[in-house]
Amino acid sequence: MINRKEIALLIVDKLTKEKASLKDLFYKSKNEIGFFYVDDLLPGDFVNAIYKSFPKLSETKQRKNIREHKYVAYQMDKYNPLLEEVIYAFQDESVVNSVSEICGLKNILPDDNLYAGGMSLMSKNNYLSPHLDNSHDKDRQLWRVLNLLFYVTPNWQLENGGNLELWNKGLKESPIIIESRFNRLVVMATHQESWHSVNKVVVDKVRCCVSNYYFSEISLTNNDDFHITTFRGRPSQKIKDVVFRIDNGLRSSIRKLFKKGIRENPHHYKK
Repeated sequence: MINRKEIALLIVDKLTKEKASLKDLFYKSKNEIGFFYVDDLLPGDFVNAIYKSFPKLSETKQRKNIREHKYVAYQMDKYNPLLEEVIYAFQDESVVNSVSEICGLKNILPDDNLYAGGMSLMSKNNYLSPHLDNSHDKDRQLWRVLNLLFYVTPNWQLENGGNLELWNKGLKESPIIIESRFNRLVVMATHQESWHSVNKVVVDKVRCCVSNYYFSEISLTNNDDFHITTFRGRPSQKIKDVVFRIDNGLRSSIRKLFKKGIRENPHHYKK
């Protein structure tokens, strides 16, 4: 079986070949929500093998509430070993350095704990409301600065839904839609204005994604402040938006009293 070091070499090779165009894409967008994406990241047959290695929905954790409906998996020793190799390939120093150079960032750190990372699966009617990611790591010591999303479902089409939305002009304007295309890596900045979402899956298929976060001792923007994962409604969801604002306020108040929350967030890899 191919290991994480070998996978990392393939990722770095692709990023290096595309570096100039990727840097340009990130630079043009960095004053809003900095992002870039690269297609055909890894050999197609290998990505198909990754997809086939994903667990069944029944073997994952369902997250279903007013904010989101999706499935996640992060206790990697429970699943096909290939998946752990792939996820940690993105945490290899060579890949971290390559992504950091494209984004013009320094001293970026991977997350061995896979806090809020791992695997994400979305089936029909699953969605993720507009939100800001939690600003910090699980120990509230480091700032979350980059989100890496690697999509592996073959033949995924834009009209299937389940696509990433970047609300780069705020929630009153239409978002940029980035298709969850097979073998596509998306890297986006996470900060105080990085509103993003996933639109509803409308087909009877499962969109599979390998998810990683990078952290730093320094926030990306000067006006960043600690915040919990913060949700908002879409422009057409006025009532839902009010409910979200109340919910955000309640959860923020709890975090002010309890720095790490009332209970430990279970979404990390316990080795």
